[in-house]
Amino acid sequence: MSGSDISGQLAEIQTTLDGITAELALVRQQRREMEDLKEDLTRVAKDLFAGAIEEFEDIAPFVRTGDFLHLVKLILRNTNNITEVIGKLESALDFFEDFKPIGKELFGDTLDSLDKLDRAKYFEFASEAIHISDNVVEHFSGDDVKRLADNIVPILETLKSITQPQMMGAIKNGITVFDKMNVDDIQEVSIWKAMRELNTPEMKRGLGFIIAFLKNISNQESEIK
Repeated sequence: MSGSDISGQLAEIQTTLDGITAELALVRQQRREMEDLKEDLTRVAKDLFAGAIEEFEDIAPFVRTGDFLHLVKLILRNTNNITEVIGKLESALDFFEDFKPIGKELFGDTLDSLDKLDRAKYFEFASEAIHISDNVVEHFSGDDVKRLADNIVPILETLKSITQPQMMGAIKNGITVFDKMNVDDIQEVSIWKAMRELNTPEMKRGLGFIIAFLKNISNQESEIK
């Protein structure tokens, strides 16, 4: 064997040794890292165990060893019920997922409706209505409310009569005439002028209405008595 062959073999052996040395160094590094990790995990586990012992010491007076066994038995006996509850919970979650788009649409429609009511001054009206209610409560006693309750039917009957078309027309005509009158420009009328006015057809019809109205009121009161 020539010297060059021997040198080549030695070079290959040296290369192999270098590779083995590098692998051994990597293994030693990994082993050190695993040992460091083991030490860290050991310290963490000790801390957790110590903390758990302290926590268990707080609840030790309230828990017996047999309670854990009873709890495990209870869970095992109700496995089917627990599975059924979990299934229902999953169904409920699926329902909520499916309902989300509908809920968003309903919420949007609700906001639109509230916005329309706000623009139509409904909320402002409700606020003022509450103010009216506060004033009513402040100015009327409990006895007043009781008397109102006792007489609510006659009051509603009166309002019903007032809202009849003929009565509403008469009230509207009276208000229209009053609006057209200028109260400040009304002149004084002497006795003689008043007598002359009483002879006019308009005054005769007016007096006739008043007399008939008063007679009917008197007759109505007589019937009630």
